Amino acid sequence: MRLFHWLLVLCLTGSFITIKVGGSWTEWHLRFGYLALALILFRVLWGLIGPRYARFSSFLFPPGRVLAYLRNSAHAPRTLGHSPLGALSVFALLAAVGVQAGAGLFTSDDISVEGPLARLVSNALVERASWLHHNNEWVILGLVGLHLGAILYYRVFKRQSLVLPMVVGDKRVVRSPAEPAPALLAARDDAAIRLRAAIAAAVAAAATAIIIYWPIF
Repeated sequence: MRLFHWLLVLCLTGSFITIKVGGSWTEWHLRFGYLALALILFRVLWGLIGPRYARFSSFLFPPGRVLAYLRNSAHAPRTLGHSPLGALSVFALLAAVGVQAGAGLFTSDDISVEGPLARLVSNALVERASWLHHNNEWVILGLVGLHLGAILYYRVFKRQSLVLPMVVGDKRVVRSPAEPAPALLAARDDAAIRLRAAIAAAVAAAATAIIIYWPIF
């Protein structure tokens, strides 16, 4: 999951910079887009077959529990994984990046940049996909801004680092009021988990390659 997080950061940063620079760099914009698509497919698979705290079922909260969390009530969910707000952020970002990568497959600027599936659909659909791809950029930027704001808020006001667990893979938590000193919670990272991750990555990469290259044949 750490590799997924930082590769997604690389994709979003790289795709934004390369499309603004333009010219021959647009080829790299496409490559970053393909990698982003593979990452989203991997994360969807990992949300189904990954370890406990990576699975969607572990942070899929009903509206009532989200409201309880916002009100900081006694019934607010306590989790070692994503908080209800963090879960909403994850789902929103995955959806936004997935839409961006998917729409990019059908876009064309009628000059030098064309998605691999653009030639298979009507001009009207290409125009809609291009419009969506362009405007959804602002949605992603907004979500990234909220994400960075949440990291800053937790660091300044709650004295918690949300970045450190994404670097080292472990998280310090207070297990109970009787044990106020934070304990180190290590994420599961054994051979079985790594094999599962490799299989999910291979499936995501193969699916992405088929999407990109099958129109050629």
